[in-house]
Amino acid sequence: MSKIDSQTVIVLTGLMGGLMSLVLYSLKRNYPASIQGLGHWSLGLLLLFLAGLLIAGRGTLPDIITISVSNFLLWSGVYVSYAGSQQFFGVKSRAWPWMALITAALLLSLWYSMVTPSYIIRLACFTSLMAVLFAVHAWLIFRQGAFTFAKALTAAVLLAMTGIQLMRLATFTVAPPQNGITDTSVYQVIYVTSFAFATLLMSIGLVLMATDRLRAELEHLATHDSLTNALTRRHMDQACHMELERSRRTGRSTAMLMMDLDHFKAVNDTYGHQAGDQVLVNFVIKVNALLRPSDLLGRFGGEEFIALLPETKLEEAMVVAQRIRAVCAGGAETVKGATCSVSVGVASTLDERDTVDALLARADAAVYRAKANGRNRVETG
Repeated sequence: MSKIDSQTVIVLTGLMGGLMSLVLYSLKRNYPASIQGLGHWSLGLLLLFLAGLLIAGRGTLPDIITISVSNFLLWSGVYVSYAGSQQFFGVKSRAWPWMALITAALLLSLWYSMVTPSYIIRLACFTSLMAVLFAVHAWLIFRQGAFTFAKALTAAVLLAMTGIQLMRLATFTVAPPQNGITDTSVYQVIYVTSFAFATLLMSIGLVLMATDRLRAELEHLATHDSLTNALTRRHMDQACHMELERSRRTGRSTAMLMMDLDHFKAVNDTYGHQAGDQVLVNFVIKVNALLRPSDLLGRFGGEEFIALLPETKLEEAMVVAQRIRAVCAGGAETVKGATCSVSVGVASTLDERDTVDALLARADAAVYRAKANGRNRVETG
């Protein structure tokens, strides 16, 4: 192992970082803008690539470049990757304390490389800051709720990188490198090689996290109405069938509300379609605030919506419907002077032979009765 050229490993590490930087930059260009952090991840790996190039020039380029500047790029690259994860998870970032810490470490590195040369002190400074950066990055991912394979992989790699830095701190006093980072001792080769491998795995983990987020967004778009964020009619139909099957097994009633905004066409004709769209969005927000987490709200078409209320009797569903009607009647959906009341039809399962189509038909007939009886009212079917 001692015959492995550390400098070659460093060059390969930089090249891998550069290639993965291009991959992440390509993802940033092609993924939705709602997926944040990809640009920072790409920049972080690019900085690691540049640092690798400078370290590879050790002995050819001036020490101030191959030591202090390369260390600064490594610290900055690891921090920028951490900042990218903060953006990705929607965590507020405070850059100045970290940049102040990195700048202080840079000044220390300059002093102990140009004024009072000491590789041991530089190594202690470098590995300590790297360990802190890797540790806080891993902790950030651990705090982000349910684990996926991508999150687990990335966090595990970051923890491993933290451990590598701590082990390096613990062993450099026992077996200090004789020729700096290009030393070919067993310990030094292990650290350099493991860092290269971990950098590649971290890059793969970041790509996988971005892919998971994209898949989640596509699934959301496939099941939710793009304007109101209510469930689509197709997904709502599937949910209704599943809930009725569960209702048959449990023997508990399921209720459905069919809601139709009154005189909605007049809103579009008088105030414009943008005002009409905002009325729909506001309506969904208000209705969701009145529903339980287990209830489902879907857009049936145009200004028609349906709400599925599991394990709910007809009388209980009527109470919910009256609350919804009262919110709309109180002007909650007013946009630029446009107000829409709502007519609601309520139906519940009658027995285990009931079907989704039958439930929808009764709720729809109840809505028509509400319309015929003057609108802004609740009827049962």
